[in-house]
Amino acid sequence: MAGEVPIAWHASRKRYCLTLRGQDCLLGARTWVMGVLNVTPDSFFDGGCHFDTQAAVAHGLAMFAAGADVVDVGGESTRPGGAARVDVPTELDRVVPVVRALRERSSGWISVDTTKAAVAQAALDAGADMINDVSALRFDSEMAPLAARRDVPVVLMHSRGSFDELHGPPHYGDVAGEIATELREALTRAEQARIRTSQILLDPGIGFAKEAAHSLEALRRLDELAALDRPLLVGPSRKSFIGKTLARPVGERLMGTAAAVAAAVLGGAHVVRVHDVEAMLDVVRLCDAMLGQA
Repeated sequence: MAGEVPIAWHASRKRYCLTLRGQDCLLGARTWVMGVLNVTPDSFFDGGCHFDTQAAVAHGLAMFAAGADVVDVGGESTRPGGAARVDVPTELDRVVPVVRALRERSSGWISVDTTKAAVAQAALDAGADMINDVSALRFDSEMAPLAARRDVPVVLMHSRGSFDELHGPPHYGDVAGEIATELREALTRAEQARIRTSQILLDPGIGFAKEAAHSLEALRRLDELAALDRPLLVGPSRKSFIGKTLARPVGERLMGTAAAVAAAVLGGAHVVRVHDVEAMLDVVRLCDAMLGQA
C-alpha cells in the first residue's frame, strides 16, 4: 500500500572467508548457529545444568547433532547481577576437559568463550578453533598477541568498562553509532596487534552495557554495522531485554528469542549464538529462505 515503509531485510549479506583448522570456511551463504555451552554454576539461564564435565560434553555433542556449526564453551559467567570473577586455574579446570573431550568425539568447530589469554591458549591446545572475547581484547593484554600468533578467528564483542561494570548503567546518545565507533576501535586494536582482519568477527554485545531499549535499537539498526566490513555475530538468546519487553522469566523466553534471532538474521547477522540450537535452527533456516539463501 502507498505510504508503507518497506522491510529493510539485509538481502545482500556479504560473504566472508574464515580459516579454521587450515580450512577456508564461507560465512554468509547461510547463517551459522553457535550453541552456548556454559560450564558454570551461575550462568543466567543454564547455570549448573552442565557444570559436570560429563554433562557438558553430552550437551555439546547433542548441540552438534542438532546442527550447531560451532559450540562455544565458557567457564566464567558474565550474567547481569554481579557474577563473580573466576581465577585462571578454576576456569581451566572447567573448560579444558570439555574442549578436549569434544574434540576427541566430534569434528565440529569449537569456540572458547573467555577473556583470559591463558585459558584461551590452553583451550586452543586442547582442540578449540576460535576465541570469543566479550572484552574485545581489553581485559588481558596477552590475548591479542595470542590470537595473532595462533591465527584463529576471534570474536570482538562490544562492551564497556571492567568485568564488574559490564552491566553497569549505560549512557548513549546514539546507540548504533556508538557501538559502531567502539567496534571500529576494537577492530583497529586487533589489527595493530597483527591479527589478520579476515579472522575477525564483530558482535554488537546485545545485553552488555545496554538497557532493554538499547538492545532493541541495536537489533533494529544492525544493518548499519555492515559498514565495518566484518562478519557479524549476534547473541540475543533468552537475555533480559526479552524478559523486560515481554514480562517473561528466563525460562519462558524461547519465543522472544526466536523473534530476536529472526531480526538478527534478517538484519545481516552471519552467526547467531543461542542456547536452544534445534529450535533456533528452524528460525534461521526460514529466514535464510526468505533471503534466498536456504
